[in-house]
Amino acid sequence: MYFDDFTVGDTFELSSVQIDKDKMVEFAKDYDPQKIHMDEDHGRASRFGDIIAPGIMSFMSVWAEFVKSNIIFDNFIAAQNFRIEWLSPVFAGDELTGKVIIRRTQPRNKYNGVVDINLVIFNQDGNKVMDTVTEAILNRRVGEA
Repeated sequence: MYFDDFTVGDTFELSSVQIDKDKMVEFAKDYDPQKIHMDEDHGRASRFGDIIAPGIMSFMSVWAEFVKSNIIFDNFIAAQNFRIEWLSPVFAGDELTGKVIIRRTQPRNKYNGVVDINLVIFNQDGNKVMDTVTEAILNRRVGEA
């Protein structure tokens, strides 16, 4: 979709993803090697009662479904900025679903505009685990001002 195709309040549901324990631990070893993500004894002794997924891995798992949906990516130029808020832990085996909500549209020029994309992520129990906003620069239909 082009910038011009979006209206504030547009909502899109994404396919769900399951957090695989082996992938979770591998990701942690490579990118976030904290005990809470890899050491089961440490996880069991923590307030969470188990190891938890790295936040960015959980986010990227759902973001991949957003990319696959191709809602914006044929006309995506760049992200202007990005914010993520982690609200609840994600565990191995959790099933995450995302909802994309368009929060703002702002034309920049006749070639592109900014769309605030709010990606809200829930676990299988309906608990909100993340709330993110990406300001995405998207192509406009050429000549529309």
